[in-house]
Amino acid sequence: MKPFAYVRAGSADEAVDAFTAHPGAQFLGGGTNLIDLMKHGVETPELLIDVSRLPLDGVEETPDGGLRIGAAVRNSDLAAHPTVRTRYPALSQALLSGASGQLRNAATTGGNLLQRTRCTYFQDISKPCNKRAPGTGCPAREGHHRELAVLGHSEHCVATHPSDMAVALAALDATVHLRDRQAERDVAVTDFYRLPGDRPDQDTVIRPGELITAVTLPPPGPGSCAYRKARDRASYAFALASVAAVLDVGDGTVRHAALAFGGLAHRPWRARAAEEVLIGAPATPETFARAANAELAAAAPLRDNGFKVPLARNLAISVLAELAAAAS
Repeated sequence: MKPFAYVRAGSADEAVDAFTAHPGAQFLGGGTNLIDLMKHGVETPELLIDVSRLPLDGVEETPDGGLRIGAAVRNSDLAAHPTVRTRYPALSQALLSGASGQLRNAATTGGNLLQRTRCTYFQDISKPCNKRAPGTGCPAREGHHRELAVLGHSEHCVATHPSDMAVALAALDATVHLRDRQAERDVAVTDFYRLPGDRPDQDTVIRPGELITAVTLPPPGPGSCAYRKARDRASYAFALASVAAVLDVGDGTVRHAALAFGGLAHRPWRARAAEEVLIGAPATPETFARAANAELAAAAPLRDNGFKVPLARNLAISVLAELAAAAS
């Protein structure tokens, strides 16, 4: 057991100051991912700064009709929140499809966004891994990669991001709010995550010492949204592929669409090419298939994960068709 210190922050300022004073520190929310990584020896913080009890656990409507979600809001509470369930059902569905009830009761919004890949090579310190130890290689490319990326990967990393919640937030155009000692800044969820490139150790654009304080959702537009996940077993499993979709249909034509895939890439994958095909086109299965094909044409599956491409395609078509049927 590697010794580490622990401090419970009384305010966001105190948390940020503690991090600045201890470069080897990490923020601790629910600990559902970080503590596991510490047990494996993947993460070895010298100080844990507990931010789970900060006054960042509220869910409130914004002046423009959107929703502000504090970083310390528990996943179970967010999924059950009446406003989330009625106005942003894709987010509630995504949260409820993740992990187990016990973990959702502990996991926080900020921690969910920052959880790390479940690639087996990343979690096994006896194996090389560019994400864990840059420059050591990516054995997953030729090894076990059935669950790993088919979009946006590089020769340095084929890991996938595990969050269900982040996929729904990407389709819903959410914004992440960050702060450090100097300033606050806002980053769109779609810009918050990085593709691996030659620096797969950097999952996000968050800077050292920055604390996630909240996530905001814009006011829901016309139409409806949904999230669906394909996995190896019915519960407590990460996505092989998932889809979050927002669709507005009028007179049989798609007026607005937003689509994001999970389980396919190093980050939640906002499907911009698919959206271009959808908007202004007839809301038909043929259109939905063309849109999915346009996005997934860029897929570069490895030896054992090519099945993810038709799986994601069929998920997207099915979810879009259901949303279109509900609008008619």
